[in-house]
Amino acid sequence: MTQHDAKQIRDTVDALYRSESRRVLATLIRLLGDFDIAEEALHEAFRAAVKQWPVDGVPANPRAWLVSTGRFKAIDDLRRTSRFDALDESMVERIPAETEDIAALLDEDLEDDRLRLIFTCCHPALPSDAQIALTLREVCGLTTEEIARAFLTAPPTLAQRIVRAKNKIKIARIPYEVPQRDALAERLDSVLRVIYLVFNEGYSPSSGSSLTRHDISAEAIRLGRLLVELLPEPEAIGLLALMLIQESRRPARASPDGELVLLDAQDRSLWNRAMIAEGQQLITRALTSRRFGPYSLQAAIAAVHADAQDAAATDWAEIVGLYDLLLRIEPSPVIELNRAVAVAMRDDAAAGLALVDALLARGDLVDYHLAHAARADLCRRLGKTTDARAAYERALELTRLEPERRFLQRRLSELAS
Repeated sequence: MTQHDAKQIRDTVDALYRSESRRVLATLIRLLGDFDIAEEALHEAFRAAVKQWPVDGVPANPRAWLVSTGRFKAIDDLRRTSRFDALDESMVERIPAETEDIAALLDEDLEDDRLRLIFTCCHPALPSDAQIALTLREVCGLTTEEIARAFLTAPPTLAQRIVRAKNKIKIARIPYEVPQRDALAERLDSVLRVIYLVFNEGYSPSSGSSLTRHDISAEAIRLGRLLVELLPEPEAIGLLALMLIQESRRPARASPDGELVLLDAQDRSLWNRAMIAEGQQLITRALTSRRFGPYSLQAAIAAVHADAQDAAATDWAEIVGLYDLLLRIEPSPVIELNRAVAVAMRDDAAAGLALVDALLARGDLVDYHLAHAARADLCRRLGKTTDARAAYERALELTRLEPERRFLQRRLSELAS
């Protein structure tokens, strides 16, 4: 084999790792019953491919070869370290006989394996932060360091979170399965919530120096696409639509020097129209099912914004109506706040301010910086400078995202002048 041929095979292995490693891992977890053993088996399989394929050639079914090789190496390692006899009997039973046809087994169960992995990582028995970390690590393949950096967590802390989640799955015998239909809705909610939390942390980080984290929101969209491909439920479709339309605004959300640009001031010619069109098609699918929920309604609200040529042309009456429906199926102070802002645009600033003040008087959102920022803006529009200044200062105390802090400071400076 020439050096050129060897390089081509190595490039093939690298490409397969990028495209297939998470699929192979999902199947190995099912076959071996253990996250850590499966992950080591995955790496052993790819190491073996680097050595063997230049000699033997690339197999006809590389994915089946990788799964089979990883499984055999894991079993050999367990036997060699004298741990095999001490394994849980249920785990032994889950490891298929070495004579089984792996290729046929893959054809039947591969897509289910990826779906099983998502539901396992997002199991409601795990803490929310562990669900997010485990999903990004095992389903998306991000490194511990990448996840820690995205969520401003020390890598050792994040690593411990993942270890505890894996131990919980093992000790609590959390099943590696897609829930039955009667339990699917509740479990799907957990999966959708995790994906949405990941997206929000990329689209509008809770803290840090960057206004957005494209790599994180892109992972959430990739997860959303995978979920819709494997389980095309209306709310999964609605969530994907919501993320696509929100993400379409990214190029216009910041000025060239990284400063925050609010929705009404954005250059809408910068919005990604292909993403918007795809999102709108998905919304239609979700809404016509008549089994839609909060993500589909939020996507519909985002689509109304996307339809308007500019802020003045926005159909605020339709947005308020959609928020009314959303509040009926998912009451939330944050949704009430968003509705109040829409009412201020439909009617006037005074009507919106009355709603925001009622929310804050109830004790809801008193530590939510966007509630105080919204109140500040409405007071500014009404000429209530003293109230606006106090609200901007309170919002400034609460926000941890540097571009938002700079924006609020500019608003304060404008009031002073």
